[in-house]
This record gives sequence, structure tokens and C-alpha cells, in this order.
Amino acid sequence: MSLSQGKNILKKLFNWPGINWSNYEFESSLQLNEFVDQLLEPINNSQSTYLIKLGLHEALVNAVKHGNKLDPTKSIRVRRIITPNWCVWQIQDQGNGLEIKKRNYKLPKKLNSVNGRGLYIINECFDDIRWSSKGNRLQLALKR
Repeated sequence: MSLSQGKNILKKLFNWPGINWSNYEFESSLQLNEFVDQLLEPINNSQSTYLIKLGLHEALVNAVKHGNKLDPTKSIRVRRIITPNWCVWQIQDQGNGLEIKKRNYKLPKKLNSVNGRGLYIINECFDDIRWSSKGNRLQLALKR
């Protein structure tokens, strides 16, 4: 299959009735509330909106702080895909990625630790979590 044939197949897939996808890009900043609200617009009536908002916020904070190292010249890209069965957010930073061995979804051993809860929170908020091989793109999915 050629590259153009593959792109045409993707266009047909994403133009399917009932599938809505959007791309966003914003500069690295911890001012995230309005952006998270925008990402949640199509599903704002859900009973689990608070948990989704918490998980998205945590994932974006991680991308800004740990991925882009709070560098305002870097950006975060998010793709939101809404299907009849799933809500998916793909969050990508411009960092080096998180190593596989550091992708730990457990609480820190020291309860008074300042860091280490983010991935646990994200894991509790979504039904499916996937990483790119490089580790700088996180896909979060929620069953509808």
C-alpha cells in the first residue's frame, strides 16, 4: 500500500459518521484549566467528568513539567478522538520520553513524598493507557 492510499483510508475512517477528531497545540504552561475544559467539551455531561478532568490535567502537567521541562518555547500536542464507544486523548510533548521501567502506576512507598502519584492518578481515571515506543506520547482512553 502506498503512503497516499494509507492517508485516504485514514481520511475515510475519520470521516465516518459518529467519529469526531480534533487536533490541538498549546505552549508549555501550567495554566491548563481552560484547555482541559476545551478537551472535555463533547462529553461534559458525563457522570465521570470530574475524574476525566483530573486525569487529563495530571497527564498534561506531566507533559509540561517532565517532558518539556517547563520550557515555554516547546509545545504540547493533543489529539481528541470521539467514537460511539470510546473517548481518546493522545498527549505528546517534545521531550525525550519516559523510560519503560519508570512507567509505574503505583503509589510512592513514602506516603509523604511530594512526587510520584501522577501515573497512579491517570491509571485510576481511564480504562486504557498506552505509550509510544519513545515514551513522549501518552494515549488515554475511556469507554463511553
